[in-house]
Amino acid sequence: MCEEHQAGVGRRAVFLTGAAAALTLGSVSFASAAEGGRSQTRTVKGTLDPGAPDFVYVPVEVPHGVREIRVAYTYDRPQVPPGTAGNALDIGVFDERGTGLGGEGFRGWSGGARTEFFVRSDEATPGYIPGPVRAGTWHIALGPYTVAPQGLSYEITVTLTFGEPGRTPRPVYPPERAKGRGRAWYRGDCHLHSWHSDGRRTPGEIAALARAAGLDFVNSSDHNTHSAHAHWAEAAGDDLLVLLGEEVTTRNGHVVALGTDPGTFVDWRYRARDNRFGRFARQIRRAGGLVVPAHPHATCIGCNWKFGFGEADAVEVWNGPWTPDDEVALADWDGMLVASVRDGRDWIPAMGSSDAHRDPDAVGLPQTVVLADDLSRRAIQDGIRAGRCYVAESAAVSLTLTASGPRGEHAGIGERLRVADDSPVTVRAEVTGAPGRTVRLVTDQGVLHTSAPLPASGEGTVEWRTTPAYAAYVRAEVRHEATLPPLPGSLAAFTNPVFLGRR
Repeated sequence: MCEEHQAGVGRRAVFLTGAAAALTLGSVSFASAAEGGRSQTRTVKGTLDPGAPDFVYVPVEVPHGVREIRVAYTYDRPQVPPGTAGNALDIGVFDERGTGLGGEGFRGWSGGARTEFFVRSDEATPGYIPGPVRAGTWHIALGPYTVAPQGLSYEITVTLTFGEPGRTPRPVYPPERAKGRGRAWYRGDCHLHSWHSDGRRTPGEIAALARAAGLDFVNSSDHNTHSAHAHWAEAAGDDLLVLLGEEVTTRNGHVVALGTDPGTFVDWRYRARDNRFGRFARQIRRAGGLVVPAHPHATCIGCNWKFGFGEADAVEVWNGPWTPDDEVALADWDGMLVASVRDGRDWIPAMGSSDAHRDPDAVGLPQTVVLADDLSRRAIQDGIRAGRCYVAESAAVSLTLTASGPRGEHAGIGERLRVADDSPVTVRAEVTGAPGRTVRLVTDQGVLHTSAPLPASGEGTVEWRTTPAYAAYVRAEVRHEATLPPLPGSLAAFTNPVFLGRR
């Protein structure tokens, strides 16, 4: 059977979830199996106006004996003037445990990547969590990402199928250690998307591309869902460590939860003004993960980071192929380094990832190269947290940076050379795999040394002498030839800094 209703004003309630404003519509009810047959369908239609709340919930009263819930939806896409946002409507679902912020009711999210999904005990659409369809009030969650001036008209079709539930599979997760090389430099890509969110690749396909790119580790980071965690075990192996996480995709920026405990879900339904991000940053850390703001100066709607960096363990400075917003992110990060030196406080390491979704996105462009004691979850995280890492455009590029003092003192990337302010210091950068590129040494004063282009072999060594009084830190950049001088060329690699002085 099928019926429709238009959600009217009398059937709506606006409330606060403890985060962003939300709208709850009237309930959709179903008969019991005995009254309604093996399957039942209901259709809901409505219209959202410009300025709609971030989330709209459609309650669905699920009776006993349901084997599967299936949801399909459509919405209109009217023409809009150039420069005006059109309609985009995300979707997900919460079960009878409710929609409370950070609660246990989350059962899946596909954003705008799918037009339908299902959930049952033995299986679920990628992005959704298999498990029993228990009786109670479920909620379809709509996220009006953008609404055209004409409004957004939608139609949701809910189908319940009755019957005996299947057995929910016990999740199998990838191991937290792979066969490493002891203390060594390991290459990884920590921001990737599979078909469990808006990517088009399976975990197995991503793993194959990661191996082809020369990577040692990857981090699962689908948008606003952890459903992929239980699907990475077969893709991992002695040669590839798979960390588990999520790209927490809020309306005020995205953050990568890097290397959390298996099955960790991090809520995203808040804005910077709600003062909730600290709570979820702490949750990421309690789950053993790192908090990494992603593409902080990206220009897409909702992508620009607005939560500040007080909770960050690292920051994604380079995201995918080098673009102007990466250049801005690099300059902003360098300003944070200067502030940390000035104020005598901790600094935030930089990293880079591909954010690859589908062909032709290249996995491992760029990649973070980490000095770690082993190829394990904890060792890789320790290396990133300490800043013992650099970022390269491919496995062909290698970069080292060291600083040496007058008595044989020595420090590398992410470390401090503790010598007196007037001590002579020799800075040495060694590069391979970068033919024709130039090496720049950057300090808290700016760029203080630029090399000649590297030879056709792509190998070269650059030395520069300074003192801690003149340079509080030194970091290296390997740059392509500039296409629009005096703007610098795109990056081939860059390091975290070596700090100079006893402070």
